[in-house]
Amino acid sequence: MIKNYILDTNVLIHYPGSIYTFEDNNVIIPIICLEELDGLKKREGILGYQAREAIREISSVRKYGDIHNGVKLPGGGTLRVELNHMNPAEIPDGMDINKNDNKIITIALNIKNEWKEISTILVTKDLCVAIKAEALNIEVQDYMNDKVDVDQIYKGYKEISLPSSQIDKIYNGGLKLNRKTGLDANPNEFFYIKSTDQNFHETLAKYDGNKIMPLRYANDKAWGLTPRNRGQKMAFELLMDEEIQLVTLSGGAGTGKSILSVAVALQKVIESNVYDKIILVKPVVTAGDPIGFLPGTENQKLKPFMDSFGDSIESLMSERSKKIASEKHSKLKKNAKRSDYHEKPSFSAESFLEQYQEAGVIEMKTFAFMRGRTLANAMVIIDEAQEMTPHLAKLMLTRAGLGAKFVMIGDPSDNQIDNTLVDSKSNGLVYVIEKMKSFEITGHVALEEVERSPLAKIAEECL
Repeated sequence: MIKNYILDTNVLIHYPGSIYTFEDNNVIIPIICLEELDGLKKREGILGYQAREAIREISSVRKYGDIHNGVKLPGGGTLRVELNHMNPAEIPDGMDINKNDNKIITIALNIKNEWKEISTILVTKDLCVAIKAEALNIEVQDYMNDKVDVDQIYKGYKEISLPSSQIDKIYNGGLKLNRKTGLDANPNEFFYIKSTDQNFHETLAKYDGNKIMPLRYANDKAWGLTPRNRGQKMAFELLMDEEIQLVTLSGGAGTGKSILSVAVALQKVIESNVYDKIILVKPVVTAGDPIGFLPGTENQKLKPFMDSFGDSIESLMSERSKKIASEKHSKLKKNAKRSDYHEKPSFSAESFLEQYQEAGVIEMKTFAFMRGRTLANAMVIIDEAQEMTPHLAKLMLTRAGLGAKFVMIGDPSDNQIDNTLVDSKSNGLVYVIEKMKSFEITGHVALEEVERSPLAKIAEECL
């Protein structure tokens, strides 16, 4: 049964290619939506970029026919721009008909009333629009094509119990998947295994796509950092493995996503020379002025957004400096109190970043500068990835050149998302986690234990 799907502006901005995802149905774009896209196309940051992409997608279908009467889309269905059905006669007095949202609702209501034999559905991501439309007996849907079931999202590991004889096999050539381990593991999925017949016999292992194998980097350090808990050990394994080209890490504040990623990046670039550079990427989502209105150069504008990377570098360097100083003084005065010899590090994270930026070893970028780039032989860390739309996540990952490793980190819960275009079920991070989990060059871990401080741990759990 053919249906009419009327798209709100926020759906087009959320996913510019949404016009192709409604199968054999009629896709209708109110002219008001084009006016709104026109007004948004010059905005900086994610919003402006997505608006421009939506305009390009709509423009690209004009080659298939007359967009006024309806264009047949290559994958089925039709697309048309709706110029009429704006008569507000059936809109209640309490609604301001001068608002664009209410004009879109008016069009949906009039089309519904005129084409009674066809279901008319308003697709919107705006909760207020959805409530008002439903009050007028208009069927409403959220855009569902890129929704992910958050309760079932892939965690990257399993907890199982096995006989000790099978645990021993992991360390003697590896263990094949069987009924007891489960037969449905993804490549680079971890197993936390407890023995069924020996107390305290347990291990952490990883499925390599063929067998369950021991961790390769369990005894390694990166820039002096050692993983503190089970989740961090799994994340560390993925980050250190140069054959894994995409790592996604999700978790709340203080679980170690940033500091682990930065530590491994510093180790792989500055110490080991595995990659040529570190590229730090972060979405610019502000509550105030856009980045273009901030004073200074690109790096100066980005500094407030990149301070989380600076904090990680400062923590790593400070800890490293303390260890060196402690070792030095312990040799000189073995009987002295350790606290008497803690020196304040003679560096700052800011000067460290400036030095390596000038040398071209560290770059700080936003999504706005990624179109057309090829990022090769680099370790790319994308922070706050929950702020991305799925479309933007695809843009970032398609920048990957030969020898690149991408790390996407973030907290996909709703209270950590400031971008109105996405939520916990439709953001770019969870979309990538679910879509990319089955490939041998990708890996994911959901971090749960807070290690930042006792206060941060309590706040994360109780507030």
